[in-house]
Amino acid sequence: MTDQEERDERAIARVLHLYALAMDARRWDLFDDIFAQDVVANYPGVQWTDLASFRKDFADSHAGYDATQHAVMTPLIEVAGDAACSFVYVSFRLIKFGTEGGDFAEGQAWNDDHWVRTPMGWRIRQRSCRILWSEGNPAVRGAKRPLRPNVMREDAAEGKIGLLTLYDKRTGRA
Repeated sequence: MTDQEERDERAIARVLHLYALAMDARRWDLFDDIFAQDVVANYPGVQWTDLASFRKDFADSHAGYDATQHAVMTPLIEVAGDAACSFVYVSFRLIKFGTEGGDFAEGQAWNDDHWVRTPMGWRIRQRSCRILWSEGNPAVRGAKRPLRPNVMREDAAEGKIGLLTLYDKRTGRA
C-alpha cells in the first residue's frame, strides 16, 4: 500500500465516523462534507438521488427521536485512484420516550459505499444500507416490514457489495 492510499483510507474512515456524529448531533449540514451532491442512497424501502432531499428526509425522520446513538465499526476500505469503496457495520439505538411498548429500538446495519475524490475531499457518491437485525420496540423506528436476515449473503453472492467486487479485482479473484 502506498503512502497516498494510507492517507486516503484514513480520510475516508474519518468521514465515515463524521456520519455517526452528524446523525446523533443532528448536524444535517455536515452531510455536505460526507455525501456528493448527486448521491444515490438506498436504504430499506426508500432511495434518494440527490443530497438535498436525502438530508431533508433524514432530518424529518429523526426529528421525532428524543435521542439516537450510531457507531460505525470495522471499516474496510479499498482505494482505486480517485474512486474507492468501503464497507462498515453500523450499530444504532433510537429512543422515543413514551412510546407504547417501550422507549427504544436498536440494531445493526451495514453500509456499502462508493466514493469519489472531490476538490473538497472524499465524498460518498452511492450508498446501500441494509439492516441486519433489530430488537426492542419496532414502533420506535417505524418498522413496516420484516427484516431479511440473509441479505448480506444474498447481496454478496449477486455481486452487489462494491468493496468485495473491488477487493476481488485487486486480489485477482474476479
